[in-house]
Amino acid sequence: MPFVDSHCHINFPDLAANLPDVLQRMQDNEVAAALCVSVNLADFPQVLALAEQHPNVYASVGVHPDYEGVEEPSVARLVELAAHPKVVAIGETGLDYFRLKGDLEWQRTRFRNHIRAARESGRPLIIHTREAAADTLRIMQEENAAEAGGVMHCFTETWEVAEAALAMGFHISFSGIVTFKNAKQIKEVAQRMPLERILIETDSPYLAPVPHRGKLNQPAYVKHVAEEIAALRGITLAEVGQRTTENFFRLFELEKNDEIFARGC
Repeated sequence: MPFVDSHCHINFPDLAANLPDVLQRMQDNEVAAALCVSVNLADFPQVLALAEQHPNVYASVGVHPDYEGVEEPSVARLVELAAHPKVVAIGETGLDYFRLKGDLEWQRTRFRNHIRAARESGRPLIIHTREAAADTLRIMQEENAAEAGGVMHCFTETWEVAEAALAMGFHISFSGIVTFKNAKQIKEVAQRMPLERILIETDSPYLAPVPHRGKLNQPAYVKHVAEEIAALRGITLAEVGQRTTENFFRLFELEKNDEIFARGC
C-alpha cells in the first residue's frame, strides 16, 4: 500500500527548484500523493498551480500564525479560494507562542476566521499549535471546530491534548519528530492513538526523520515516519501505510486516483 504525505511545502524554494526529482523520489519510495500546504495568501497561487499540474498533489489555503504583517485572510476570501476542487483543506492555521511574543490577539482572530471559513466551506482544518495548546483547544471549542473537523499537524503535545482534539473529531498527524530518540512524549501518543485517526507527514522541507535528520526533508521520507509508528505499535509497515492512506482520503473526502496508485505515485 502506497503512503501519503499529508503535509508538505514542496512550493518552498529548496524543493521547488528540484521538483521533478522530488516527485520521482516520491514514486520510488511508494509515496502516492502529497498535500502541499499554504502558509500565506501571496504564495497560494504557487501552491494551487502545483496541485493543478500534478494529479497526485493537493492544496490547502490559509495563513500560518507565524506570518506577521501579511494580507489577512477574511472568512469570505478563504471560502472563495477553498471552492477550487484541488483545495481540500483550510490552513495551516492555529497559534504559535514560541516564535512570536507580545500581544498575539491578531493570531487568535486569524485562527477564528479560519475555523469559520472551514465550517462555511465544508473543508477540514489543518491546525498548527506550538506552546499554545490551551488557547488552541479553547478557541476550537468556542468556534465549534468539531463541525469542520481536521488534523492537528506535526503533533508535539501531550496525550491529554491529543484526547481533547480526538473528542472534537480531529485526526493527529505525526512528522519526522516521532523518529527522534528523545521524542518520548510523542512516541507515547503515537502508541496510544486510535489507528483510524492517525496521519503521517513530513512538513518538508523541515524536520527530516532519522536517518536523514539535519538534511533537507522531502515527501519521499514520509515512509520513515510510517516505519517508526509501525515499530512503536508492533504492527506491519503495510498496515500503517494502508490505514493512514485510508484516513487521509476519508478526512479530505477524496476519491483515490486508481492510475496514481497503480504506479505508486
